[in-house]
Amino acid sequence: MTLMMLTVMCLLLIAGYPMMMPLLGATLLAFLVYFPDLSLQQVVQQMIGGVKPSALVAVPMFILAADIITRGHSADRLVDLVMRFMGHVRGGLAISVTSACALFGAVCGSTQATVVAIGGPMRPRMLRAGYRDDFAIGLIVNAADLAYLIPPSIGMIVYGVLSGTSISELFIAGIGPGLVVVALFSAWCWVVAWKQEIPVLPRATWAERLAAVRGAVWPLGFPVLVVGGIYGGIFSPTEAAAVCVLYALVLELVCFRSIGLRDVWDIALSTGVMTSIVFILIAAGSAFSWIISYAQVPQAIIAAVGLDGAGPVKVLIAVNIAFFLGCMFVDSIVVMLILVPLFAPLVASAGLDPVLIGVIITMQVAIGAATPPFGCNLFTAVAVFRRPFLEVIRGVPPFLLILLAVAVLVMVFPPIALGLRDLAFR
Repeated sequence: MTLMMLTVMCLLLIAGYPMMMPLLGATLLAFLVYFPDLSLQQVVQQMIGGVKPSALVAVPMFILAADIITRGHSADRLVDLVMRFMGHVRGGLAISVTSACALFGAVCGSTQATVVAIGGPMRPRMLRAGYRDDFAIGLIVNAADLAYLIPPSIGMIVYGVLSGTSISELFIAGIGPGLVVVALFSAWCWVVAWKQEIPVLPRATWAERLAAVRGAVWPLGFPVLVVGGIYGGIFSPTEAAAVCVLYALVLELVCFRSIGLRDVWDIALSTGVMTSIVFILIAAGSAFSWIISYAQVPQAIIAAVGLDGAGPVKVLIAVNIAFFLGCMFVDSIVVMLILVPLFAPLVASAGLDPVLIGVIITMQVAIGAATPPFGCNLFTAVAVFRRPFLEVIRGVPPFLLILLAVAVLVMVFPPIALGLRDLAFR
């Protein structure tokens, strides 16, 4: 059965069908061939049940908020803030790109939106400063991954729904690894700037810094609303997403006046298209997960690869490898829909903290977004920067190694992820 489902999925993918069709095609074929006595309505029920959890309401809300601020002035104000404080140090411009991606990621939760909003204005600056184009693109593409680690994270929401893990705990657990990535990226930027003898920018005056802080105060309200509101007990993650949309509208429509009412309609339409794609994938993935669970495929695969009864270390290594390889070739949400149910019994039997597993999976999903051959950030960069694919991926390897090193650090020292979680919830 497993071989048949994999064959059907591969054939449909090669034929050029969108990912929802291989998922549904393999599910329906397995259902009709191996379980003819079951009612077809059960597949439909599983699909509806997959998109039923109320926590998923946060997904279109965060996508809408990201679309609004991407078209507005928030990104420019955040970039200006970090440039005023970091621009004068060695590699300050590149470090500012990393910090701006982290801040903007904490505002929107979308890696692709971060590539567009930060990469658009910052890549020309880096080229004028003397940085090589492959380094500039590689930095932007990989620093955008911070949007998946630092809350709000759409990947963490999907994992939380699939595994039944607290989304609030996942959000706060992603902050520690995100800060480690920022620190290591910044160190590498300093090394590159020193090796390439990049000139140091003039130091900003305190008056200029104060003006930048004033301009960025309102955009910085997004992470305060999300993190402060959730952990202050004011609202749930789903309610935080709705508050972000309202805040983004007030900020860009009323305060900054960077968008008009006509733009709001276009943004809402774009969000609706993106949300429909995500939810169709989740529905198809839920049916797929149900059929393989019903057939006890996860248990068979675990036994076949020798992971049955494996200890925590083996399970952690297997999770990292499986998600890293999967996200290289398939959309990250699809990989989570397929692999999270597969690994669920293994994680439970090993006694691992589901929040730690969620952070590790989110890290691998983030890495996959910038990993050849099919990382979504890479294709976004190709479209935004209008550069060939091979040029875009040339500067990726050093940052990829750093991200993988952080994943290993989180495995070896779980408090990097769980320390803040334990402080807030234990």
